[in-house]
Amino acid sequence: MDKKAYQEKIEAQLKEWQAEVDKLKAQAQGKSADAKVEYEKKVKELEKKMELSKEKLEGLKKAGESTWEEAKKDVEKETNELKAQLRDILK
Repeated sequence: MDKKAYQEKIEAQLKEWQAEVDKLKAQAQGKSADAKVEYEKKVKELEKKMELSKEKLEGLKKAGESTWEEAKKDVEKETNELKAQLRDILK
């Protein structure tokens, strides 16, 4: 997969995950006080990880051919962690 196609794939995935985070925010409103606090804490953690993933994607966009593979590994690490966190919350 070339650089541009990979970027588009990750951008689409991040948008999909952002929609999931937005749903979680909405669901938190209907929870009891204790559950709401816990939900909001998890959502904030997800949002931080989303920002890190976006930053890594920006780094990938700016990477030259010689540093692209390393930047791709950074993006994959962050997005895999984000995906795992999201999956844990959605259980």
